[in-house]
Amino acid sequence: MLTVRTRIGITQAEIAKILGVSRKAIGDWERGSSYPQAIHLKQFIAFAIQRQAFPAGRAMEEVRAMWNSAHQKVLFDENWLTALLSPLQISKPLQPVTETTAPAAHLVDWNDAPAVPAFYGREREMELLTGWVDAERCQVISLLGLGGVGKSTLAVSLMHLLAEHFEVVIWRSLRNLPTCEEFIEELLQVLAPESVNGEATGLERRQRVLLEQMRKTRVLLVLDSLEALLEKGEVAGRMRPEFESFERFLNLTAETEHQSSVLLTSREAPSVLVPLEGSQATVRSLRIAPLDAASCDKLLSDKELIGSPPDRMRLIEAYTGNPLALKIVAHTIVDLFDGEIVPFLEKGEVIIGGVRSLLEEQFHRLSSLEQSLLLWLTILREPTTIDTLLEAWAAPVSRARLLEALDGLYRRSLIERGFKPHEFAPQSLVMEYLTTWQITQTTAEDQEEKLERLIEHSLEQATMGEDVRQI
Repeated sequence: MLTVRTRIGITQAEIAKILGVSRKAIGDWERGSSYPQAIHLKQFIAFAIQRQAFPAGRAMEEVRAMWNSAHQKVLFDENWLTALLSPLQISKPLQPVTETTAPAAHLVDWNDAPAVPAFYGREREMELLTGWVDAERCQVISLLGLGGVGKSTLAVSLMHLLAEHFEVVIWRSLRNLPTCEEFIEELLQVLAPESVNGEATGLERRQRVLLEQMRKTRVLLVLDSLEALLEKGEVAGRMRPEFESFERFLNLTAETEHQSSVLLTSREAPSVLVPLEGSQATVRSLRIAPLDAASCDKLLSDKELIGSPPDRMRLIEAYTGNPLALKIVAHTIVDLFDGEIVPFLEKGEVIIGGVRSLLEEQFHRLSSLEQSLLLWLTILREPTTIDTLLEAWAAPVSRARLLEALDGLYRRSLIERGFKPHEFAPQSLVMEYLTTWQITQTTAEDQEEKLERLIEHSLEQATMGEDVRQI
């Protein structure tokens, strides 16, 4: 990599900006102390080819050698390299990945897609999703997970990796709550602008025109933050009444044959897609797990935190490998504790500022039954069966309603399965937030001489082990 960069005559800082990584990462790669992810290596190779950095007639051989020396877990894509080496590809200069211009004559509309200055881990997810999109031609894929776990970052990185396989790539955030009419019109402005002011009038007609474009043109459409359109309360994954037209759009893209892919991110699984999912179907979902410890450690290193490996692991475990929570708390540690992890951990307060807001937003989306269930799971603290929950519950609740609430919490990525069958527990970060919330609420009621919270939920139970009682 150093040799090729020197041939081009570009600095580490300049190549870091193009790849969207830190200059330190480029230095580590060139020294061989770490290796780039496939997405960054492919971007570097594409840039080098377009700058004609490889000797004439030896480009294919040198690129293969570079790939093999970079310890990649992803198999080398010969078709991708052949396409890059075609005269059409070489004649067009590569733009930095944050530009709205498309690589290799493709149309890319990044819109308000977030910049990804550094991407950590997720090799397994990237490989799996690449196979679903490129090899199996899945039509709709949902990336699901707790807020801050990295769904949007993964979606953006996948866009950059797969852009060359599509004729059109479009990113749209649903956080600002566009109407379905506005949303469809925006897409048609990109795919078929002549239809907007032409014969395609009415939502149904425009949806059919859009679908026809998705048949004729291979489109990658990424929809971020779908949960903004979903109803709060009893039924997880149901569209709010004013956004029910989006259900029709998702149904059409999932059930009608076309050559495009819709990739969406959400904290909740949209109920309209759940019956259509299957391991052999063109509709799939991937639940995004917490970031692995090694990648979290790399994230903390880039934030220049100070601490021994065990201290760093304690911090990672406290935030359940949630990358956004770790980034938020890293800033606090740098600003208030001179970057030292131990003094922060000794304060014992994990849920702070932006982390609290992140979890508060999801908790208040729940129905009263789901909130109560999540609080009982927090009180019990260990993976728990449905029978144990029914015994603990102060007020009578039917098994059927409890199962519905458990399903809702799981689909909202707030609980996880235990190691044993039929056991459930809150995500660790959720449990920490609710422990603090429960204590705060109970204390406030006590000061006001009320007992509502303590009547509904205990703080500990007689059958608890001593370790849980101490917590």
